[in-house]
Amino acid sequence: MARHRTIDREAMLDAAERVVSREGAARLTLEAVALEAGISKASVIYDYKTKRALIRAMIERRVASEEMRVQALLDAAPAQADARIRAEVTSASRSFSDQERSVALNLCAALAQDEELREPVQASLHRTITAISSESRQPGGAMLAFLAIEGLMLLEWFGLHSFPGPERARLIADIGWLIDQSPTSSSLD
Repeated sequence: MARHRTIDREAMLDAAERVVSREGAARLTLEAVALEAGISKASVIYDYKTKRALIRAMIERRVASEEMRVQALLDAAPAQADARIRAEVTSASRSFSDQERSVALNLCAALAQDEELREPVQASLHRTITAISSESRQPGGAMLAFLAIEGLMLLEWFGLHSFPGPERARLIADIGWLIDQSPTSSSLD
């Protein structure tokens, strides 16, 4: 007889994110997730055998969510020139809640300590970089824009620096400007 599921996997991952946001990835336990979700520890173990498996599922869900966000932007503007990099800049330029920042920062700490946990992020970045390189009219400028928006996001996620709203908007517009540029190696010397 199959066991009756009392909570779905998404709700369990939501509970895990709340624990990570509040306590940090280092203090994440299957028991803490069960308590947060209001279910038995056995239910968490049934779906995620280990803390590492739970963290990987959280990372995979975040990667999939970002890829879906970018795909929705692509679907909304399929004929736009350099649609992929423009969608990446638009998606990355959104505001993040304190909880999103906390979870991202804590998951980055887990990624730093475990090569296998980095695999979903590395695969997603590889797909993105390949698409930008092959689909952009000015691949050099598009890649600089991608690197710039990723750098801006990381500064904010890690709480290293936040730009005031108007300045941030200008920076994002300037990053968008990079998409159409054709940098040469001699201009970087």
